[in-house]
Amino acid sequence: MLTTRYVTGAPNWIDLATPDIDGAAVFYEALFGWRFQPGGPEVGGYGLFQLGGRTVAGGMRTTPEQGPPSWTVYFQTPDADATAEAARQARGSVLLPPMDVQDLGRTAILADQAGVPFGLWQPGRTRGLDVVAEPGSLCWAELYTADVPAAAAFYHSVLGLETYGVDLHGSTYTTFGPAGEDEDAMFGAVVPLAEDPAEHEPHWLPYFEVADPDAVAAVAQEHGGTLRMPAADLPDVGRVARLTDPYGARFAVIRPEPRRDQAL
Repeated sequence: MLTTRYVTGAPNWIDLATPDIDGAAVFYEALFGWRFQPGGPEVGGYGLFQLGGRTVAGGMRTTPEQGPPSWTVYFQTPDADATAEAARQARGSVLLPPMDVQDLGRTAILADQAGVPFGLWQPGRTRGLDVVAEPGSLCWAELYTADVPAAAAFYHSVLGLETYGVDLHGSTYTTFGPAGEDEDAMFGAVVPLAEDPAEHEPHWLPYFEVADPDAVAAVAQEHGGTLRMPAADLPDVGRVARLTDPYGARFAVIRPEPRRDQAL
């Protein structure tokens, strides 16, 4: 379960790269109630999406030369430089070398062995997101890739992530969790591309928790988003829909099934 008890290897930040940050702000406010607080020139206009005054994501305007519109998931590291070097050694690449963000922390953008971008956040004054695993916030992340064992080996080597095979109605769902934590700390999964016709290229897909995925999907389409997978019930998981925003950034929404221990 994703929490703000951030430990090494756990997601602790997420941000949106988009050609129209003002338009994206309108879209995500309609979906989740987020309000965008733009940053000043000292941070290149990088701003914060907030829900009830708590930060749920970051966002910035980017150009086509900087890559396609996308959500990037960041993982906690105690040493961004060492983690970037570990990625190089594991046949990944460094897209944006480690750099300080004032006294807030140190960041980098890497790519795994399949070319999938992901971020690092080495906390300074900012530990990470203010809220996760609540309605309107990040609650899960899936890595879609052609080679699950290779991906598991890469993220174990670079971030120390452990994988757990979960039986999901006759098939194995391979989940990720931070090293040294039990299975309750799992925050995401690695999914074979071949098993999901809705996904065609390797990428990280963030999930945001919502109370009503059907309603959110309808609002997304009314505001220029695209429905990639209609809302559907996944037994023992929840009700899920996959979307893109008006500019092409992919994400999913989920109403999780109550945990068994919470239902007792």
